[in-house]
Amino acid sequence: MSISAIRPFRLLAAALALTVAAAGCSRADSGADTQAASADKGPATELRLGYFPNVTHAAALVGLGKGLFTKELGSTKLVPTKFNAGPEEVGALLGGSLDAGFIGSGPAINAYAKSNGEAVRLIAGATSGGAQLVVKPTITKPEDLVGKTVVTPQLGNTQDVSLKKWLSQKNLTGKVKVTNLENAQTLDAFKKGDVDAAWLPEPWSSRLVLDAGAKVLVDEATLWPDGKFPTTVLIVRTQFLQEHPETVKALLSGLLAAIDYSSTNTADAKAVVNDQLKAATGKALKPEVIDRAFKNIQITADPIASTFPQLAKDQVTAGIAKEAPKVAGFADLGPLNDVLSKAGKPTVDAAGLDSK
Repeated sequence: MSISAIRPFRLLAAALALTVAAAGCSRADSGADTQAASADKGPATELRLGYFPNVTHAAALVGLGKGLFTKELGSTKLVPTKFNAGPEEVGALLGGSLDAGFIGSGPAINAYAKSNGEAVRLIAGATSGGAQLVVKPTITKPEDLVGKTVVTPQLGNTQDVSLKKWLSQKNLTGKVKVTNLENAQTLDAFKKGDVDAAWLPEPWSSRLVLDAGAKVLVDEATLWPDGKFPTTVLIVRTQFLQEHPETVKALLSGLLAAIDYSSTNTADAKAVVNDQLKAATGKALKPEVIDRAFKNIQITADPIASTFPQLAKDQVTAGIAKEAPKVAGFADLGPLNDVLSKAGKPTVDAAGLDSK
């Protein structure tokens, strides 16, 4: 056979190969779509949601108090559960007794790292700012903390990492006694003179300032670009997200409704938060305390994803982890951005946190 006769056969074979390959890709894509569709089990029967009785969880408290989550969830029963610190909530999420949770950025990272990036996904923000190092009036500079006792809410929680990172930067590691107490106990201990300082979220930093005579030594907002850092975010179990994507979007719609309400009805939002705090703790805040606490926070659905690589590194600086937890792939902001787009609002940036 001549060379000129062979060429058409080669061209035909190449064309057939491309057709087969294309068909194979099509089948693979179709299979992936089918697999994703088969994971979707429709609306969940219930959604177990974790939150803290803190002003830094204002969006969650408004969503609960105004029935905004329940309204959006429709037939899905909302089961809220109160926690006092992030590590406890992480245990509930990883143990499968919670489906989603409002939580600090530090424990959120730990939940992702402990499960090798499998168990949870970051799906939204809730609050930026609202954490301060408050001290006795006699303490005027970092060096004055040498030999003193400083409190954070729980070992490894967001404020614990922030304090220990700051102490490291000030060459005070090992020179200050750091201990952990529940926030209400910290207030009592500060009043008694048993502790000298505390790095706390709102409203507890405001309570120490206004109810116990503390003063602010460090506002954490001053340590971050533009004063923005994620104090509270919303994470969800990956399996729940895969099996009930529309329920997750409904939760996010409720979150946006709570954020909008807090922005346009601030006075009532404060009242709702205070009512929720009273129901959860048995005691409402003084008006001046909740006013101060609200001034120190920004309620936002943006998780400020760009800060998470630094937050992970901070755990090493703080001595909480030997190496920075991996955060690549942690975020899945697709559902949030879908909800934002449908509401005519700007989408948020995953800053690469959505890919490994």
